Amino acid sequence: MNSNASLQVSVSNKQILSIALPIALSILVPQLNFIVNNIFLGRLGQRELAVAGITGVYYLIFAVVGQGLNNGLQALISRRAGENRMDAIGSLFAQGVRISIVLAVAGIIITWFLAPIVLQKVLQDPLSVQYCVQFLRIRIWGLPFLYLYQMRNALLVGTNQSKWLIVGTATEAICNILLDYGLIYGNFGLPSLGFNGAAIASVISEIAGLVVIFWVINFNGVTRSLDLFKNFKLDVPNIRLILQQSAPLILQFAISIISWEFFYILIEHHGTQSLAVSNTMRNIFGFFGCFTWAFAATSNSMVSNVIGQGLQHEVMALIRRIMFWSFGFATIVFVLINAFPEYFLMIYGQGADFIQAGIPVLRIVSIAMLLMSVSVVWMNAVTGTGNSKLNLITETLAIILYCLYVYLVLEKWNLSITIGWGSEWLYWTTLLIPSVLYMNSGKWKNKKI
Repeated sequence: MNSNASLQVSVSNKQILSIALPIALSILVPQLNFIVNNIFLGRLGQRELAVAGITGVYYLIFAVVGQGLNNGLQALISRRAGENRMDAIGSLFAQGVRISIVLAVAGIIITWFLAPIVLQKVLQDPLSVQYCVQFLRIRIWGLPFLYLYQMRNALLVGTNQSKWLIVGTATEAICNILLDYGLIYGNFGLPSLGFNGAAIASVISEIAGLVVIFWVINFNGVTRSLDLFKNFKLDVPNIRLILQQSAPLILQFAISIISWEFFYILIEHHGTQSLAVSNTMRNIFGFFGCFTWAFAATSNSMVSNVIGQGLQHEVMALIRRIMFWSFGFATIVFVLINAFPEYFLMIYGQGADFIQAGIPVLRIVSIAMLLMSVSVVWMNAVTGTGNSKLNLITETLAIILYCLYVYLVLEKWNLSITIGWGSEWLYWTTLLIPSVLYMNSGKWKNKKI
């Protein structure tokens, strides 16, 4: 990497795709990996597939805490890149790593000592509780490596080098698939550990991905050109700045996924099959939402970069371009899912009843994906302006409406999970409207971060 090179972006379709597509591939690989993981667990039985939904969402709560930190840090790095202040990027990254380690330790302590108590109180099946606790006490040890891994996301996307994301995620995915096959079933001469084998495989794979990606950024001169580890001493002003930007996002993402865990707990009360079907919906949502989230990250980075260049007048046109691409990809997925729904469900090997129960839910989810493709672009544009507090307020309102809806539909009125998944329509619409209104108001134009 040339230390004299400009990191400023241009407002063009080529620039958007050059940032978004590598991000999409980097997200796609672990999602594919996660689906393969669930396919392996589905072969053990419907209970394992069902419980994987609860453990997966639980771990996702802590994963999105890191993602919130990542998004806030990414906006700051992108702003410095837009200002061509490369000397400030290394310090921001170093302090982000410091914060992520503290958050990871907190996550491990909570999982070992608090989570078992909560799960025993909210789940109705004692055997499912046992499965969850054993799995999570292994899986949570991957959290420090995941957080450090996410910090490199902020660095590479914020400095317009998203193409390097693919290397680390590909390494992680290949390791995870091979280790899943070995440790779940006892292949390759490895012990047969069943459900817990998936947890061990995931932790080892996160370590492998982290090692490879840091080797890559060092090999390509990113470490040297940005002075990433030259000055690792405590920098209180930068820590304060990162937390000021990231804390609302961390809280926003955390309450979002906690509400999803609440949703899955209510689904568990409807039986094992309902929980298993919902777990596959999460897989499909995550897998096909990769392009959507890639364009969301692109919106955050490019909006912040363009503002850093002093080109506020080009921001709205930029957002509309990114939204066009995001919605376009989501529309292709929508058509494919609704044309061949049974093919997306049969890979879990659960039989005809499972497929028939899943098809109507899948159609509801596909519409929600269209809403999400637009909503996340506008939300991340708000993040790029530096107003993460607005996102937290909007998220809080959306979560209140979401939780009220799923409680009434699933617990109070005992309606079908198909209607329950309609909560996604309400959620993404509630997030979209305030974001659009704020960006169109122009109040963000003079905000400094």
